[in-house]
Amino acid sequence: MSTDLGTAGEMKSRELVHFVTQQTRFALVNNILQHPEQLPSMYELEELNPSVSEATVYKHIQKLIDAGIVREVPLDDDQRRQGYPWKFYGLTEEGQTFLDEHNLLAAEETLQQIYETISNKPEKMVKYENAPRPDDA
Repeated sequence: MSTDLGTAGEMKSRELVHFVTQQTRFALVNNILQHPEQLPSMYELEELNPSVSEATVYKHIQKLIDAGIVREVPLDDDQRRQGYPWKFYGLTEEGQTFLDEHNLLAAEETLQQIYETISNKPEKMVKYENAPRPDDA
């Protein structure tokens, strides 16, 4: 496979599939895919994974960033609003391509439908879902 995934470029394709499909990391990738804007904040990722500690969510997002699958997308300073998140997480183009090539995006539409049916979301999560997102996402 010729897709360059930064530091993960040395990883063989099979190893990268195994890396991405580790339970917590794959849940986070799915959370990104199911998010209405495909750009959740760290808080939203933490809320969607209540059985995992905040530190673990952060650690696995960092690993996905280091592997070139996920990117951190900050809001421009002039778009930031007090009380709202300003950093979001989305798939890189390379990550999207890799997931697609390995049939790991097959459930994207279903994931979005499931996300829409989540009831009793905390008020803060609803607020964060409606937060401004970067334009270049």
